[in-house]
Amino acid sequence: MKDALITRPVSGIILAIIKEANAEGVEEWNAYLINNKDVDIEGVLVSTNGYGQRDKQQVNTSMLRHFLDEVPSKSFKKIEPMMEDVFGLFNQFWVSFFEDKLMYDKKYIFPAESISEKNFTKIPIIGKMGVMIE
Repeated sequence: MKDALITRPVSGIILAIIKEANAEGVEEWNAYLINNKDVDIEGVLVSTNGYGQRDKQQVNTSMLRHFLDEVPSKSFKKIEPMMEDVFGLFNQFWVSFFEDKLMYDKKYIFPAESISEKNFTKIPIIGKMGVMIE
């Protein structure tokens, strides 16, 4: 039981927000989980929410949970579309997964106003421009 409580450092897992055209050609923002490891990860669960202040009022978005199942090595999966309304908030992604039968988890937090084209960088594996946290 104690092994389940050990905190293990997470590396090679990237959270990215990318502005891209959808199937209808309309630009939208999407959140992606990228597995830049040399091994598959399994049982991937991502919980997302936003929080902060807007007009001097505390704002908390609903928590959404996404089960991505398996993310193969050197691949990615879309988590969710994002509304620009939440970019003024802190956007948190809490990722849990299994690697080699051991559980890992890590919080990725995009600070308020950080999801912006001025912060774009080339996203590994996907090859598009966006904002990322590793």
